[in-house]
Amino acid sequence: MLATIQRVNSAQLSVNGKTISQIGKGLVVYFCVEKGDDIALCDVFARKLSKLRIFADGNGKMNLSVTDVGGEVLFVSQFTLAADLSAGNRPSFVNAESPSRAEQMYLHTAQLLAEYGVPVQLGVFGADMTIVQSNDGPVTINWEAKQ
Repeated sequence: MLATIQRVNSAQLSVNGKTISQIGKGLVVYFCVEKGDDIALCDVFARKLSKLRIFADGNGKMNLSVTDVGGEVLFVSQFTLAADLSAGNRPSFVNAESPSRAEQMYLHTAQLLAEYGVPVQLGVFGADMTIVQSNDGPVTINWEAKQ
C-alpha cells in the first residue's frame, strides 16, 4: 500500500462541481492499493495512521495524532501513486490493484479508521475529483506500508 499524507487546515472534494466531502483540520490521505497487498495490511495502515504524530503540541513538536487534535481524514483512492516511470515518458500503472479489489480494500481501510476513532470523509472511487486543500506546514509524508 502506498499513501501520501498531507496535514491540512481544511479540504473540500467535489465531483462535477458538487461538493461530496469536506473536512476542517486534519489529514488528506491519498491511498493506493498495489497488486499483492493483503487485506490484513488495511488494519496495519489504519492503526498507524490513527496514531501518526504529525501535529504540533504546545512546544511546537510533532507529538500529536489526528485523534489527539480532534481532526478528520479526507480519504481519497489514488491509483496513480503506483505509477512506474522507469520506461518511456508515459507512466505505467501495472502495479496498481484491480479496481474491484482496490475499492474493497479502500472501503475496508476507511471503516477501520473510523473504528479507531478517526472521523473519515471519502472521495468517490474511480471518479474524476477536484480537491481544494489548505496545507498546514506544509507537512507531506509519503508512506509505503508493508506486511
